[in-house]
Amino acid sequence: MDIEEAQRFAADWEARWNSHDLDRVLEHYADDVVFRSPYAVAVIGTDTVRGKAALREYWTEGLRRLSDLRFTVQSVQVCLDTVVINYRNQTGQLVSEVLTLRDGAVVSGFGAYS
Repeated sequence: MDIEEAQRFAADWEARWNSHDLDRVLEHYADDVVFRSPYAVAVIGTDTVRGKAALREYWTEGLRRLSDLRFTVQSVQVCLDTVVINYRNQTGQLVSEVLTLRDGAVVSGFGAYS
């Protein structure tokens, strides 16, 4: 993946999240995805989410709790098969989403918060 592809991916990722359409968001993710987030502990009781079905459960509840969720991409970096999307959320907090892709789908990722 090059920087132009990563920027296109990040713009699409942002639009999908801001639509709050979880089916659209999840199209980016592989069935066997592993995702880690410190916020998952509060929402589903674990910091590691395994599989698209579990990710759907986590994010369904997350969107229910954060109905004003909104992301604004600030910058994008790329390294081989990994994209780092630096964005601000609805509270203005700076977050980095680190996503590793295989065959065009996210297979692993995590959020890093300031």
